Amino acid sequence: MERLLMEQLKKWKDKKNRKPLIIRGARQVGKTWLMREFGKRYFAHTVYISFDNNERMRNVFAMDFDIQRIISALKVESRQKIVPEETLLIFDEIQEVPKALTCLKYFYENAPEYAIIAAGSLLGVALHEGTSFPVGKVDFMNLYPLNFKEFLMASGEDELAIWLDQADYQLVNAFADKYANLLRRYYYVGGMPEAVNTYLETDDLYEVRNVQKELLVYYANDFSKHAPLETVPRIQMVWNSIPMQLTKENKKFVYGQVREGARAKDFELAIQWLTDCGLVLKGFRVSKPGMPLIAYLEMDVFKLYFLDVGLLSALCQLDARTLLEGNRVFTEFKGALTEQFAAQELSADEISLYYYSTQNSSGEIDFIVQKSGYIIPLEIKAEENLQAKSLKNYCQKYKPEIAVRSSMSNYREQEWMVNVPLYALAAYLRRV
Repeated sequence: MERLLMEQLKKWKDKKNRKPLIIRGARQVGKTWLMREFGKRYFAHTVYISFDNNERMRNVFAMDFDIQRIISALKVESRQKIVPEETLLIFDEIQEVPKALTCLKYFYENAPEYAIIAAGSLLGVALHEGTSFPVGKVDFMNLYPLNFKEFLMASGEDELAIWLDQADYQLVNAFADKYANLLRRYYYVGGMPEAVNTYLETDDLYEVRNVQKELLVYYANDFSKHAPLETVPRIQMVWNSIPMQLTKENKKFVYGQVREGARAKDFELAIQWLTDCGLVLKGFRVSKPGMPLIAYLEMDVFKLYFLDVGLLSALCQLDARTLLEGNRVFTEFKGALTEQFAAQELSADEISLYYYSTQNSSGEIDFIVQKSGYIIPLEIKAEENLQAKSLKNYCQKYKPEIAVRSSMSNYREQEWMVNVPLYALAAYLRRV
């Protein structure tokens, strides 16, 4: 399968003042595969070092930050030669050796000829524990589960992906049924690489569900293994409550639905841990759709989404037969999967998640997007429901230059808004 981040990695390789690169992302989203595949394609040599339970590497970086000594140790560890500019050095699970993270600064300052990519699934957690970080000396990229475009390409539907990118809406509308069918499957399969591979290799949705259930168990085990012992039960409670939170009419996160009588202070650390690990996406309410949105952010009012729509459908025990029942999959659970899909598509394109509502939560706009100097209201509809009262009221009040309703209806432009099919949403916003 192809990952769109590969193009960004190529640009990073050719940068004049290249810094060591850190790829952030949840476990199992494909960081290791991406780094190794990048090395195989664009470097003569690749040296892969995993720091997970690697006492030798812990000792090597504990001594000092002498780059040549460290390079010599890496040669011995990997049994490979290391040639400047020709070798990609991969440091996986770098958060397990905090001194290695600090050392990236010295590679940048004293030996920039070495190309280094590091990755850490629990990097955000490690930083909160006081790890010394090379501020300004590294670059970052984020890897998420496969988005819908990547899913199309993995499914051999490159032409469908190209039409979306080219905004060829005559063809997109003509093949709406095919896009909708693939989107239904994406809601079920999601974008976790192992689930997508299982789907492509077996075409067995029940096997896909087994993979997703194993991933959910894997993450639950991670809670117990890596989180502070006293926080583990609360992490699990927050995690299990997200489907219920998203099926409410008002999807704002409510602590009382995690546990009766609960308050923010009871679950703040649990939510922070899940966010730092990349397992949940957090969307904040803004009090006003002004520029910049972050200036109007309300820290204590937010929504939580899963990292992957397929995992959400697995946790909701969505049956594969639902895929065969027309558009029911889009409307199931009050459209929770549809809003999850939109949040996931926006995040994969590095668009921060915000939404707008009044203080009494009436007239909510599902997402407010800041892009290319515009503040764009985005209303998500789970079906071909063309009523958009909240969006219309918003537009009458704030008069945005661009307003978007995304639904299962075909692309068309109206006087005050544009309707974009859900499967074309990310491609449309990339062109703004």
